[in-house]
Amino acid sequence: MHQIRISPAILERVRQLRGPRAAEPMDWRRTAHLVIDMQNGFLEPGAAVEVPPARDIVANINRVSAAVRAAGGLNIFLRYTYDPDETTPWTRWYDGFCAPEAAERSRRAFLRGAHGHQLWPGLVVHDEDLIVDKTRFSAFTPGTCDLHERLQESGVGTVIISGTLTNCCSESTARDAHQLNYRAIFLADANATLTDEEHNASLNNLCAYFIDVMRVDELLALAAGQEGSAQPLV
Repeated sequence: MHQIRISPAILERVRQLRGPRAAEPMDWRRTAHLVIDMQNGFLEPGAAVEVPPARDIVANINRVSAAVRAAGGLNIFLRYTYDPDETTPWTRWYDGFCAPEAAERSRRAFLRGAHGHQLWPGLVVHDEDLIVDKTRFSAFTPGTCDLHERLQESGVGTVIISGTLTNCCSESTARDAHQLNYRAIFLADANATLTDEEHNASLNNLCAYFIDVMRVDELLALAAGQEGSAQPLV
């Protein structure tokens, strides 16, 4: 599990920007838990894009998923996907940014039907949960995923973000959620990346200008109606 460190200077800046805040009530029936890219291709030892700390957050993600289900919310499991038939191929990433061998490794791992594309077996997924494929880092990139449309149809106003990588797909999704006017909660101990340095860089940046950063226990206190125990981490 990552060692979480929020800069005191950033904490002070957040206090000045946002002022004193009580814990904001949650409308759980209008809340979606977005589980980002918890797939074999990221979690399995020796996988194409292995993120070892992501295995440590599975239990916390399952705790959040269970609480969201019990409260009447929605769990959505996002899968990073390579789609060779995509209408607008991501050539800038696969053919421009990545070395050829890295791009091919990713293509093979995250092709629909590939072992790496499948959700990690340690996740608890129920029949009423949704599984949505996305072909970009952010689940809200227009034309690459219908997540936003699904959330709007369901009347969702709040999203909880967990998964991997903290500083890539999770952060990209969180930023776009904020820009699309969702209340967004980023779980500091249910997201993971390769190093503590990268993880904390994302937490510090997100809390400064974008969204609420919370620990899982703080979120679950909200689910249990214990608002007094549920202040955001920042």
